[in-house]
Amino acid sequence: MCDRERGWSEVPYVKTWQLIAVSAVAGLALSVAAVAAAGPWDSGQRKAERDRAASRGLTGGADHGGDRAGGLLPQAAPSAPGVLSGIGPGAPRTTGSGVAAADAGRLAEVLRPLLADPALGSVRTASVIDTATGAVLFDSGAREPMTPASTTKIATAVAALSALGPEHRIRTTVTPGAGPGEIVLVGGGDPSLTARKKSPAGSGGSLLALAADTAQALKAAGTDSVRLGYDDTLFTGPARHPIGENPNIALVTALAADEGRPDESTSGPVDRVEDPAKETARSFAALLGERGVKVTAEPAPAKAPAGAQPLATTLSTPLAGLVERMLTNSDNDIAEVLARQTALASGQPASFEGAEKAVGARLAALGVDTAGSRFADGSGLGRADRISTGLLAGLLAKAADPQRPELRPVLTGLPVAGFTGTLRGRNAGTSPAAGLVRAKTGTLTGVNSLAGTVVDPSGRLLAFAFLTANAPDPGAAEKGLDKLAAAVARAS
Repeated sequence: MCDRERGWSEVPYVKTWQLIAVSAVAGLALSVAAVAAAGPWDSGQRKAERDRAASRGLTGGADHGGDRAGGLLPQAAPSAPGVLSGIGPGAPRTTGSGVAAADAGRLAEVLRPLLADPALGSVRTASVIDTATGAVLFDSGAREPMTPASTTKIATAVAALSALGPEHRIRTTVTPGAGPGEIVLVGGGDPSLTARKKSPAGSGGSLLALAADTAQALKAAGTDSVRLGYDDTLFTGPARHPIGENPNIALVTALAADEGRPDESTSGPVDRVEDPAKETARSFAALLGERGVKVTAEPAPAKAPAGAQPLATTLSTPLAGLVERMLTNSDNDIAEVLARQTALASGQPASFEGAEKAVGARLAALGVDTAGSRFADGSGLGRADRISTGLLAGLLAKAADPQRPELRPVLTGLPVAGFTGTLRGRNAGTSPAAGLVRAKTGTLTGVNSLAGTVVDPSGRLLAFAFLTANAPDPGAAEKGLDKLAAAVARAS
């Protein structure tokens, strides 16, 4: 059903046209191989992208800590000229470097027969957009809202980044309690919070670091034993997703370590702990004990006093990294938390209902057409969601806009065909889409979807979305979607 990082401020944003330039000259497949070897998140996927992208000054290269002994400086990577120049409304659909516009007629000629494949089910819609011009190159039912499955996460990502920005970090704190000798572990909704020695999400929230800092503060105040409460009240409404208990998602709570996973897994379906907040507090109590602070009783729910100053704080992975992880691995837990964070930033209750209102409002504010859409959850696990291919492709085009660098993690987080995430085994090998297509998958029973970007043979970055319903065979439907994406990759 579901398909460490340096500080974020140190990571330069790279304009979309620069990414395309290097893609066209050096070949995306080679770059993606480096991504797969380095790792999936900020130290891997994003670092590999930084290494391969030309700098803003077109001098190329990046220094990632090479040996400078003897005064030798690292040599810059070869620079590539910009493939695309900025194109405003009404400008001719060619670039200053002479790259031709994508051929809409050719796309239609290639895509229509593939879209008619019965393996895709009884309903299929499609949209392809030239991100440089905003021109719609192919449209088939593009305004028809359909069940999008996990491609919903694209909307969640755009809304969260728009509301909070890519550098935003989520706090988990420990405050004094209401009485003497009491402390409260306060959840802020950090989906990267971990009780493990090495965080699977990079430099995210760490219970180990939080316990060490808390123990230090308590001992400095002459305290070596406490009662521990935990506060997970930031989120409201039902914590259980409407689909019910399911191994693809834990309870949606403001306090959860390792997504409530009882094993060493970091993604994919697994039965979750019954009460993630309570289990997180228990883990924290054990960590305090290991650091010389005794917790005298079983942790219990408690409310942090208003205005209480934290004894210690740990911060999540920057929002950009959370978005990338969510999209690459189709992480439902991150998706639902980010939808609630969007609600909080928008003055809405941090519930399914509040998130639905907030996400819709944030997307509408970007100027995309949200008519008929519904964002009943942030993950796409539910069937009440409604999104059109036109909206999905439009959001991806927004993320490619050089004037909106805050949305760029939506593109960098997309799985790469044949190499990463949920596309690792799709359009792989000799497929013309391998390494060129980056897309979010979506799968529910009878629902198959694919939405992402591709660099076409002319060097254009195109955004596409395909939604289908009532497919008789999910495997055959996926192959049909992959053929459509590959066709966009080679058609010009």
